[in-house]
Amino acid sequence: MPYFSSRYELRSSYVLRVGGLLSLTTLLSLWSCGLLAKAQTSSPGVAIVQEGGLFDRVVGKQKQSELELDGYERMQRIELRKTGSDPGPYATKVLRLFPAGPAINKIALSPDGRPISTESYRSELDKLEKYLLWAMQDGAAQKDAYAKAERKRRERFDLIEATHQAFVFTFAGKEMRSGRTLLRYIMEPNPKYKPTSRNTTLFTKVHGTIWIDEQSSQLAKIEGTVTEDISLSFFLAKVYKGSHFMQERYEVAPGIWEPTFEQYDFDGRKFLVPFSIHERAFYSDYKFVGPPTVAINVVRAELNKLSGQPPAH
Repeated sequence: MPYFSSRYELRSSYVLRVGGLLSLTTLLSLWSCGLLAKAQTSSPGVAIVQEGGLFDRVVGKQKQSELELDGYERMQRIELRKTGSDPGPYATKVLRLFPAGPAINKIALSPDGRPISTESYRSELDKLEKYLLWAMQDGAAQKDAYAKAERKRRERFDLIEATHQAFVFTFAGKEMRSGRTLLRYIMEPNPKYKPTSRNTTLFTKVHGTIWIDEQSSQLAKIEGTVTEDISLSFFLAKVYKGSHFMQERYEVAPGIWEPTFEQYDFDGRKFLVPFSIHERAFYSDYKFVGPPTVAINVVRAELNKLSGQPPAH
């Protein structure tokens, strides 16, 4: 059976599982967005405080990438490790992520990216087709589902805006990646920043580095580290100092930049039980499928192929 999750569960899953009001993954990924609006290119080692057009463009493009991702299916390969330094995973899972209106459909595949069995794969596609048909309707349940997804998006964008004042940036020079020039910035919490909620308090306990593609003004890479223990869910859970996150982004289609790799190394406790999350996620095979009214044709074509029927015209 396919698993449907909200659009934002994939971006806010790991620490949220242990009771956080806001996933640390989401928090760190927000560094790629609104917090850039107070910076511009300068000499290495100079802290940046003035606004600049470059970073306004980065903010706008990062928000646009959130919207564009809702139209792209992709493959996700997750490698689980006991520690961040383990050379190989102890387990691997592969998922096909398919946008389905207010939800994301996740179909489990074999480690080599193939269907586990033809029968189970067809069954999952059947259920996906039914869900897409449901998502195309204009009933009260559908309106509620889309409204919930939009509220999550607005909450995310509101938090992005809150980061404008949360960090101080220091330009640290340029680097080359795959023949393209990247601008590198060190990010430190702004000592003058006054958090306005439990969520924004997390900004005071992380620091990191971002890389921006100079030519396109797109985020290319981000990594961050927790500098103080972070209490979550009314102190029932805690993420320990030293926990780390990294994400790389590439152009997956003309003008479309999306994540291709993420690494999470989180340690902490839930209640009195310690937890350790060490995962590496690889994203590939981005393909545009569009909204449900268009995406359903992709699913039906696959079902016809599995049944040996000619494509519908």
